[in-house]
Amino acid sequence: MSYYLNSENHLDPGPIYVRENGQLHMVNLALDGVRSSLQKPRPFRLFPKGFSVELCMNREDDTAQKEKTDHFIFTYTREGNLRYSAKSLFSLVLGFISDNVDHIDSLIGFPEQIAEKLFSAAEARQKFTEPGAGLRALQKFTEAYGSLVLCSLCLRNRYLVISEKLEEIKSFRELTCLDLSCCKLGDEHELLEHLTNEALSSVTQLHLKDNCLSDAGVRKMTAPVRVMKRGLENLTLLDLSCNPEITDAGIGYLFSFRKLNCLDISGTGLKDIKAVKHKLQTHIGLVHSKVPLKEFDHSNCKTEGWADQIVLQWERVTSEAVKPRETGEPRTAAQHFYGKRARTEAPVKCPLADTHVNSSEKLQFYKEKAPDCHGPLLKHEAVSSQESKKSKKRAFEEPEKEQSNSSQSSKQKYVCLAVEDWDLLNSY
Repeated sequence: MSYYLNSENHLDPGPIYVRENGQLHMVNLALDGVRSSLQKPRPFRLFPKGFSVELCMNREDDTAQKEKTDHFIFTYTREGNLRYSAKSLFSLVLGFISDNVDHIDSLIGFPEQIAEKLFSAAEARQKFTEPGAGLRALQKFTEAYGSLVLCSLCLRNRYLVISEKLEEIKSFRELTCLDLSCCKLGDEHELLEHLTNEALSSVTQLHLKDNCLSDAGVRKMTAPVRVMKRGLENLTLLDLSCNPEITDAGIGYLFSFRKLNCLDISGTGLKDIKAVKHKLQTHIGLVHSKVPLKEFDHSNCKTEGWADQIVLQWERVTSEAVKPRETGEPRTAAQHFYGKRARTEAPVKCPLADTHVNSSEKLQFYKEKAPDCHGPLLKHEAVSSQESKKSKKRAFEEPEKEQSNSSQSSKQKYVCLAVEDWDLLNSY
């Protein structure tokens, strides 16, 4: 017994009880000269002391669970076993910085390759759609990289995005192409005043079709160029079509754009067209053209840059906020079921966005390019290419005619029904 108590690697024997005079007493043991009173036996623990269980069902903001699993990549093997591997330190740091990108002091001098990855990570987390942090984060990138973030911005018929994200749009710098067609800005809009800022002096193509502009708006837009020789001084293409309030006096303000190569003023309120043609030809060198120019094809103006998907995120957020609660889907389904005409609800679009003005009413001007020394050869090649195209068209037209004749004959076969068939159809 003494050997057991004095041994170093002994086990706790637990409490010892002795019965004296019919009563049970507990005996205190002395181990290494230290008296320790043995208390009641503790219950056996199946799990450690800090272990806890929580039932998580359909929790959207489970940040704790995300932090635990965000450092690992889970995959399945061919046998169906779950395998996980730790993420790289670079990806972990990139994710942490993208979550707090609005708190960065500056990105000036930061490598462009890493900045693009950081921008993509922040865009995937939809940091730029947040009300306050999104603007601050976007400004950090635009101040450091300019045209790399966005060089061409298309906001055609997106007046809701302009009204909701005006400050974010104004933060873009060094744009080269800006399309604001069918946005109903007017002469007093903040965005029209922002066009005269030095941050947009790099704009070369500007589309302002159907924006309710008048001579006052054109005068405000051209004031910095006329007075201080800054602003839209590098403008080469300008579209002012479908603005009936612009008159001959407003066209006179466009003479300050010395680098202008293409101008579209069809659908404006011009009266003396001959005088306007003569002034544009003498002051800027623009020649009148009735043929639609390729430069005015709005499909060429697209959103290009790192932030090409941000505009789509803004549009989706604003459309969901303005989306009506009640839809006409049950009504249209019922009308389809009972054979009635369904109610068509077309989305609200600009009425002048897709209209095509006749060639006689188009007032498009452009500068003639310098003659090339290889002009005759190019003409000969063009003539030969046109002849080849005509021969191909003839070859394609003949089988198309045969197919149309065969389709008509097949239709006639199906249409010809007997009297019994008509009686059967009428019985329904």
